[in-house]
Parts: sequence; C-alpha cells; structure tokens
Amino acid sequence: MNATLVFARKETLEIVRTWRIWVLPAIILFFAISSPLLARYTPEILGAVGGDQFEAIALPPASYVDAYAQWIKNLSQIFLFALIIIYGGIVSSETSSGTAILVLTKPMSRGAFVAVKAVVHTVFLAVLVIIGALVTWGLTAAVFGQAPLEPLWSSTLNWLVLGIFYIAMMTFLSVLIPSAAGAAGAGVGVFVLLTIGALWKPLGDHSPAGLAGQAAALAAEEPVPELLWPLLVSITAAVVLVIAAALLFRRKELTG
Repeated sequence: MNATLVFARKETLEIVRTWRIWVLPAIILFFAISSPLLARYTPEILGAVGGDQFEAIALPPASYVDAYAQWIKNLSQIFLFALIIIYGGIVSSETSSGTAILVLTKPMSRGAFVAVKAVVHTVFLAVLVIIGALVTWGLTAAVFGQAPLEPLWSSTLNWLVLGIFYIAMMTFLSVLIPSAAGAAGAGVGVFVLLTIGALWKPLGDHSPAGLAGQAAALAAEEPVPELLWPLLVSITAAVVLVIAAALLFRRKELTG
C-alpha cells in the first residue's frame, strides 16, 4: 500500500511539474471562457462579416442554452481529440524510458501501476472539467443574466463519464501498443467509429457512442429517453478496460 501511495504521489507531482499542468487546463479554460462569449456575440459577428447576406435569416436571440451547448460541443470534439493524443503514451512512455522498471523494483504490482495511473489521471480530468464548468456557469450568468445550474451540470457530468471512458481506453491502448503515436492513432480510430456508430440508435442508446449526444441534449434542456444505459455501460467498459490493461501489462516484457 505504501508503494502504491508513493507512486500516486509521484504521478500527481509529474502532472503538476510537467507540461500536462498547462496544456489540458489551458484548453479547458479557453473553452470555458469562449463558449458563453461566442454564443452571445455570434449573431453580431455574422452580421458584421456577412452584411446584407444574413438580413433574410432570422437568428433566434442567444441565451444561456447556446453557451452550454457550445461548452459541451467543444468538450466532445476538440478537447476529446486532445485528450486522446495527450494520453497516447500514458503507460508506454514509462516503459520506453525505463521508469516503469525502477518503480516496479519496489514492492508494487504491475496491476497497481496501471490502476494508479488511470485513477490519478481520471481525478485530474474530473477536477479540470468541474473547474471549467464553474467558469462557464459564472461567465454565462454575467453575459446572459441567467445561468441555471441543472442543465449545465447534468450535461457536464454526463460528458465526464465519456472522458473517463476514453482515459481507460487510452490506458489499455498504451499498454497494447508500445508507440505513443500508434496508441493515439488507434484512439482516434475508436473516436471516429463511436461517432459514426452513434447514428445507429441501438448503439447510441446503449453504449459510450451515445454519451456526447446525450450531453448535448441535456445542455439544450431536451428530453433524453435512454439516459441510464449509456452511463452504466460506459462506466463498466472503463473498469473492464483498466483491468484488461493491468492483466496485459503483467505479461508484458519490460526493457530499459
């Protein structure tokens, strides 16, 4: 247990003292600030850029719903893509550099090594997304004069389950594929497949493929008939992926 706690502390300090503490937080903060502002001023921007071309198009007045929708859209597209790329080497970078061997010479199992990484980075993601949602909520209230909590938090927490699933998936791919670029490429492939698969209703209603659409619907205050199943399946899949990664890592030959 002591070795596990020491490694968890090491992993946390590595986040704080390396580029990871800047890249993902910067992306989150940018989206948290830009989403309400973009929602508020898009009609004016279109009018200024298009001039008379957009006079015939009656745009509905912007509201907090547009800000929340923009926040979830950014999380589900650009941020998720960045998450996949960044975590392509979550395990393989340790094995290729030889750090894993040094850690595993202490009384710490390979399974704990993988599990701690997944848990620490899941907590890191959760903290970032919650802070981002708070900034989005505050700025939306300032810009639109109203910002109800329920649609923002329900959609954000729904998306967070999707983010946790992708961290688990990248943990597994990083064990399976020794190259960080290769694991990231495979992760992008899964992202594309799930995005396309969401168009098939049975898959979208019962798998992680539907979580992005659910989060968008919740942000827009639209009804979501199949809310529970995608959440349960995604959480279960995340746990299974981490366990599979741990089992695979136990049989992996380490060099360094």
